[in-house]
Parts: sequence; C-alpha cells; structure tokens
Amino acid sequence: MGDDTVHTGHEVIAVDESFKPIIDEEAYVFKGIFTEAKPEFKYVTENEALRDLLNDSVRVAILSRELDTTEARVLKNRTLPPETIPFAIDAVVLIVNKASNDTLITVNDIKKMLNGDTKTDRNIVFDNPNSSLVRYLKDFSGNKELQQKNIYALKSNKEVLKYVSTHDNAIGIIGFSWLNDPDPDYAADVNNVKIVAVRDENSKAYGKEYYKPSQTSLVLKQYPLSRRLYVINSTGKVGLGRGFADFVSSDRGQRIILKSGLLPDSIPQRLINIKE
Repeated sequence: MGDDTVHTGHEVIAVDESFKPIIDEEAYVFKGIFTEAKPEFKYVTENEALRDLLNDSVRVAILSRELDTTEARVLKNRTLPPETIPFAIDAVVLIVNKASNDTLITVNDIKKMLNGDTKTDRNIVFDNPNSSLVRYLKDFSGNKELQQKNIYALKSNKEVLKYVSTHDNAIGIIGFSWLNDPDPDYAADVNNVKIVAVRDENSKAYGKEYYKPSQTSLVLKQYPLSRRLYVINSTGKVGLGRGFADFVSSDRGQRIILKSGLLPDSIPQRLINIKE
C-alpha cells in the first residue's frame, strides 16, 4: 500500500457494481478537483468486494451493508479496524415493461412472488446471484434460495433493463441509480420500462397508499424497499481511502447524490435568499 495522502496517490477501492452510476459521478468530480488523486475503482459483486476486503487485496470497499462482527474482527485482528461511513440511501426498484398494466404491488405480494407462493407466468429477473440485491431480497422475503423456476439471475443491472425492456411479462428488480440519467448505451432500455409503485400494508402511517421511490418517499420512509450505502475503510491511515470517504459524505459529495435521485445520508442545506 503506497504513500498516498487524502488527496494524492493511488488506492484500489472495491465497489459493489450495483452502485456504479453514482460512484462514477462521485469519482469524476473528486478526480477533477484533486488532480493528483488516482483512486482505482474495481466494480465487482458484493461477495467479491467483501472477499477482497477480508483477504487484504483491497482495504477500502463500498457496500450496501455494514460488516458483521466476524468480518470486522478479521480486520481488527490485522490491526486495521474498519471505519464505516454511511453516505447515501438507495431504493430497490421493481420495473416492468412500458406496455405492462401492472404498476402496483404490495409488500406481501412481493414476498409471495419471491417465495413462489403465487401463480404467475411472469419472469422475475435481477442482477447476478452474488449481488447485494439478491442478498437483500433473500433477507426481505425470508427465502434463502430464490430458486423458483420463474426467478432468474442475469449478469448485471444493464441486462435486467434490457430484458424487461424487451419482455412484456417480466418484472425486474434493480438499484434506483440505474434509472436516473442513464448512459447512452442503455438509455433506450430505461425509456422502455416503468417503475412499479409499492404499498406496505404493514405500515401504520402509510399502509393505505402506493408509493414510487423518490427522495421524498425515502426520507419519509413511505417507500419500503431501501438500503444504505457505506464506505468501509480499513487502511489504518489517513490516506486516499479516507479522502474519498470524506468527499462523498461532504456537502459537495452529498449534492451529487441529491442530483442523482438517491437520498443523501445528510441532506445538504439549501440557502435561499429572500429579496424584499
């Protein structure tokens, strides 16, 4: 591990590939400001990012969960206790083809669908089997396998978008950041899908309404499918890993998240001048 500082040098950062769109935006601005900084972002599945962190091939990772006590102990035993910095809240989004009429679903129906307890000819697709999304859906549904014959893991979020954009009877499950300001190579697919509104019938405050993911519905906890994003830094020093973590959680980094459609971990203040 080199002689990097918070704003200079090289550091490899393993990133859950579910969050590539937002991390690409953060990295672009960070490298534009700190021209001597050369962070290298390695986009992999959640399982691979964790493995890289625990076997010391990287010391910084961006994940949608905190380390559990066993994982944290591995790093502490190496005298590199992890710093965990939350910086955004992402929505887990259900999408259907633009031609589909099914645009409402309840939380209980999602669980039934994932557990194979409902008769449906729809194919349910998500990114690959080792992803954070699959772990989230297993935890959410209480189903450790997700092996029903109509449930398919593809290879990536882009493949999910392509599949749903070309199949009327598919439901895709995807991270919210893929739907906002998409790159040209998959923008046409995004234009051919629509977001399903979700009702959490178990919510005391909002159990009667259907909500689509938005910054408002995330901050008010109306939209029930969300996950927090973290930078986990176990470099054991104040280097580039800390510099990037500080940047994404700073006012500037949080504004990039606000603009992307995700929810910043700390809402940046908007100063409004009132003219007499």
